Amino acid sequence: MKKSLVAVGVIVALGVVWTGAAWYTGKQLEERMAEMIGNANTELNKASPEAGLTLSYQDYHRGLFHSSMQVVIKPTAGAQSAFLKPDQSVVFAETIDHGPFPFAQLKKFNLIPSMASIRTVLVNNPTTKPLFDITKGQSFIDAQTRVGYSGATSTDIELLPLNYENGEEKVAFSGGQFTADVDGEGNKLALSGEAKSGLVNTVNQYGQHVQMTFNGVKTDGSTQRSEFDERVGEQKASVEKLAIAVEGKEMAVLEGLTLNAKSDVQEDKKHLSGQIDYSIDALKVQNKNMGSGKLTLKVGNIDGAAMHEFSKIYNAQSQKLLADPAVAENPEIYQQKLIEVFAANFPLLLKGNPVVTVAPLSWKNDKGESTFNLSLFLKDPAAATGEATTPEQQLDRVVKSLDSKLVIPMDMATELMTQVAQLEGYKEEDAAKLASQQIKGLAAMGQMFRVTTMEDNNIVSSLQYASGQATLNGQKMSLSDLIGMFGLPGTDVPPPAPELEAPAPAAPQQ
Repeated sequence: MKKSLVAVGVIVALGVVWTGAAWYTGKQLEERMAEMIGNANTELNKASPEAGLTLSYQDYHRGLFHSSMQVVIKPTAGAQSAFLKPDQSVVFAETIDHGPFPFAQLKKFNLIPSMASIRTVLVNNPTTKPLFDITKGQSFIDAQTRVGYSGATSTDIELLPLNYENGEEKVAFSGGQFTADVDGEGNKLALSGEAKSGLVNTVNQYGQHVQMTFNGVKTDGSTQRSEFDERVGEQKASVEKLAIAVEGKEMAVLEGLTLNAKSDVQEDKKHLSGQIDYSIDALKVQNKNMGSGKLTLKVGNIDGAAMHEFSKIYNAQSQKLLADPAVAENPEIYQQKLIEVFAANFPLLLKGNPVVTVAPLSWKNDKGESTFNLSLFLKDPAAATGEATTPEQQLDRVVKSLDSKLVIPMDMATELMTQVAQLEGYKEEDAAKLASQQIKGLAAMGQMFRVTTMEDNNIVSSLQYASGQATLNGQKMSLSDLIGMFGLPGTDVPPPAPELEAPAPAAPQQ
């Protein structure tokens, strides 16, 4: 009997502790909600100022074990959003299970104490109604977030499969699963996940049936905020296959498309560096394999403080543009103004004397590989003295040195142009003849203007520049002479053109 009473007492005591802890964590979460929403807005503004969006929350109701609220995404006051109209909003319903052991978390046998577990779903409103029509009334997004006592969050995001048909329009999507982890200060972010497949059928402005499909979309990586308030880290993304068909005929296919972007703070703790790698395993146009390509772009010696200043100015001026309806409502003017903002503030990015490297940009087919390599050392124009009165002086204010080389194998280029000619309707034999003449003519034209040379059946062009002196294909000259080679007044007459080849095959009748 006494043992039974003790057991009951323990259960009652645990119940009191559980109730008190749940009430406390619910209250703590409520007190931190404004801070968490504020951090999210700061991050959104830094990552995508042109979006013109703001997060807020409403209808917070705190209970003993559960709370609820809504998170609202709407256009920023006074700004024109690129995604939502002034009267539109996207609303998410949040159901919050209080810690230290939220019920939703226990269902997954996760016994790590946490402040809360939050389920997020989309709310059906006038803005999101078309999506709910496709999903037959279900939320397209279903996310489960664990909130730790440090404020760190771990979110599992599930995107609902879609299968929608309306006349000649069709949307199909396999669904997707993604995971996002953010630390308590919002400094470290990790994102990974995948979506297996998707399809969109529609009719374009010419009445043609267009189908786009994708397979195997994946992303994985993590970033953290540096001491310069800029994110550094690595993020990978890939698509196994992306295809476009018109009237049932496959027009273009991209296979093995990958992107790997990474950045870091250099050893001196003052500069940033970054690298972007792109690659395509195969580009097929109307069932013809046009080849594969890759690009490696590196940037180093970016002054961290200057980068931060550039970001602040660029973001502020971008938002100012969005606040002007005459600019924000005209995409062409908006893009032009953004370019002007970037160009006006670009000298800030040169403060650290950055280095840009392309090693390589290449395209490859069965007959060979064309490559372009570049090494460009830049200078801070603010460090220059005196007035720049000549082209050399103006260029030397921003360029310390340049070294570049282009190599195009004749056989590779001929094979590529043969395939292009066949796509235009030429028969294989005629396409090969036409391509051969085109590439030989291109090589002759390059030599005539001294822009290229021939080396081992390759079209080659190299250019170096430093301190007002240029070297083009081994020939030294001043910058003025180099500019003059491209047809400006005062240039020498080029040497006579080489002997012409036989006429190209006639174009096929359309």
